[in-house]
Amino acid sequence: AARSRSLFLWDDGRPMRFYLRPGLAKLRVAPLVLAGGGQLCRVQEPGAVLLAQPGEAAPDGAVSTEYVTECVERNQRLPLEPFLLAARGRLAFTEAEDAALLHAARGQGTVRVSGRALWMELERSGLTRHSWQAMRDRYLRYLQPRLCEPPQTEDPMQITGLFEAANREFESTESESDSSDVAELPTQDGMRRSPGETASDLKTGPEDSAFPDVKLQRQERPKSTCSSSSVVGQVVKTMEHFMEKFSVDLFTVTQAFLKNSGDVEATSYFLQTGQCLDGYPLWSREDDLELQKDDEHVRNKLIAKFGAENVAKRLVFRES
Repeated sequence: AARSRSLFLWDDGRPMRFYLRPGLAKLRVAPLVLAGGGQLCRVQEPGAVLLAQPGEAAPDGAVSTEYVTECVERNQRLPLEPFLLAARGRLAFTEAEDAALLHAARGQGTVRVSGRALWMELERSGLTRHSWQAMRDRYLRYLQPRLCEPPQTEDPMQITGLFEAANREFESTESESDSSDVAELPTQDGMRRSPGETASDLKTGPEDSAFPDVKLQRQERPKSTCSSSSVVGQVVKTMEHFMEKFSVDLFTVTQAFLKNSGDVEATSYFLQTGQCLDGYPLWSREDDLELQKDDEHVRNKLIAKFGAENVAKRLVFRES
């Protein structure tokens, strides 16, 4: 495809302005910026994107020169955030990259995550934009220790109280229609998506449930080497992330988890679109009351409405 001449234009049509100190890097980057409609500043200006070479000393807020080359290679303007450099000139790890590292390292064992082979494989697969040394260092020095950190903002009793309060609110509310459930949550971008449009960016972390003990019995989970407080800490971090990402309060996030049986991906999708991830209706208090009845006919009606797997999962969730 022909290279876009509007590659480095803001959404309002203004050219992006870049500053990069004189040198070989500027000689290499300048033609790419100009060909894409951008401009270069002779001195650093307010609002201009400060470019710096990866590995060189750079102030906070500097963007890697790889941003320009990556935009040109993909022939599209990319977001700046993933290319921000830390104060020492290293590419900062994004939340998505941290989540990818945690997911890749899960279940690999101490020897493997401490060695080189795993990380070299991940570098070859293009898991992140970082070298295998940087990924291993990030995991061992920053991510792994945090897996067993006690929560800093909430304690188990506070979380328990919050869920009890939200559950009482859920149970005291009359059964709502699916449309009312959707109406109470505006989508993030104002658009409705069909349940089939599940995007990978809805995944929030390495766990697919905020409540590990609520998983179905179809697979055995290894026992955690961390204390129960680390589980609570992970729940807190997930909920805080959703509050910030979707601009909602903690109670709304808690209610969303209750309606989606504690599933992180389904809750994320619901908070973004107002719809259920798998296309089935959301659980209501009336459905939960029906679920408690020891009646095969009623149970079959719920299976027809929600699917057998969702009914089994709901039973485990409500009993936990």
